[in-house]
Amino acid sequence: MELINRALEFEKRKMKSLSTSDRVKISREAKSLILDLNKIYKQKKDEKIMDIMKRITVIKRKVEKRLNGKPLTA
Repeated sequence: MELINRALEFEKRKMKSLSTSDRVKISREAKSLILDLNKIYKQKKDEKIMDIMKRITVIKRKVEKRLNGKPLTA
């Protein structure tokens, strides 16, 4: 349950005006949360855990999109 609480707290964090190092930390934390939640999900098959993982993945993708920048066009 502690892991689920950490994940919910992660979702509530403000994600505005972050430095690059903050974005990297958030991305890494999101990845570890997703992997840990996945281990629990494999055992329990609870849809609530899957929903939490999906929401964290969306946050992670937004942060990583900003980290990687705009792709160059030829």
